Amino acid sequence: MVNPRVCLPKADLELADVVRRFGLQYVSQYGQGMMPSQKRALSDIAACCTRELGGRLYCCDDCDDTFWRYHCCRNRACPKCHANQTQQWLEERRAELLPCDYFHAVVTIPSELRAAFRRDQKLLYGLLMQVSAKAVMDLCADKRHLRALPGILAVLHTWNGQLGYHPHVHLLITGGGITPDGQHWEPARGQFLVPVAVLSRKIAALFCAALRDAAPTVFANVPTAVWQRKWVSFCKHYGHGNDAVLSYLSRYVFRTAISNARILDMDQSHVTFRWKARSINAWRVERLPGVEFLRRFLQHVLPRGFHRVRYYGLWNPSKREHSNRAWVLLILATPADGAQPPRLVGLSDAFSRQTEPSEQPLDQMSHHGVASPRCPHCGSCRTRFLGDYPRSGVP
Repeated sequence: MVNPRVCLPKADLELADVVRRFGLQYVSQYGQGMMPSQKRALSDIAACCTRELGGRLYCCDDCDDTFWRYHCCRNRACPKCHANQTQQWLEERRAELLPCDYFHAVVTIPSELRAAFRRDQKLLYGLLMQVSAKAVMDLCADKRHLRALPGILAVLHTWNGQLGYHPHVHLLITGGGITPDGQHWEPARGQFLVPVAVLSRKIAALFCAALRDAAPTVFANVPTAVWQRKWVSFCKHYGHGNDAVLSYLSRYVFRTAISNARILDMDQSHVTFRWKARSINAWRVERLPGVEFLRRFLQHVLPRGFHRVRYYGLWNPSKREHSNRAWVLLILATPADGAQPPRLVGLSDAFSRQTEPSEQPLDQMSHHGVASPRCPHCGSCRTRFLGDYPRSGVP
């Protein structure tokens, strides 16, 4: 542990620098057990924003200097590639969210299941997301609670602040839903949606049954004590309207295991980073050997083709008609204030177009309609695009 008061971040230190320094050593030590997606992540992050990926040439009209803007890697594990397009995606979603209350739920697996999750990631991650959403929908359908179908956005995370392995699912849930006849919007009762203790038991039971049916061999290797344990779930009222939802989206949907801002220092053998101790709401600093740091980071790179953002209930594409009706019902129930109503697009339409934000950075998109970068020499905005060059074309 390092004193955070005397450990300041080095200028421009990034995860890519850590990968370039310790990547070969890591592959030499752990290469045989690496997933293809982990190998790809190391390669992409190391090459991110370098001439290896090609780039664009610009000229400054004020100082007449030319400069390169190299392409980003676009790997979803890279913390450098998603800031601009995340903001753009959020702005596009602003007019497409239901104007209602929202709830935030978190579902965490017992520690005894982590070994099984490591071995069968695609299967168990998918089952966890599926049964978590189903448990919420089943309870919301109960006449004692909502008696309606809500919209659910599920986001898988696998890490804690120290980059430890901690699989859990974040759920954004509409504070209300469409009744079974599809004709009415039923709002949640204040700041209550479903009983958390009942939700926890239901998720455990559903996961147990789903795993037994989908993979009996995997189920047989799970300690039986897991099914007697209390699973930890959490649900609270998150807020009303678009601002609350956008805050949720920016905080959870686009997050990678560690941001560049949290990497404080690196020497020939170790990496120092900071993490948030939630129990005391304070930052802590940890220093790890470089290879161990990469081991912790790479265990959160998901298998190729796995979607960590999924939509259920009212937001599922199959419920497009119900989603559009929810728009109409909520807008009609909103007092007129002279403001222009939001564009009538169902969430299922909006999210099915792009289930996760584009991984293409703004400065790598089509030149038309994209602002030119500032000149790194004089800071001028008066820069001109000269040409786009592939990997082999950058001098």
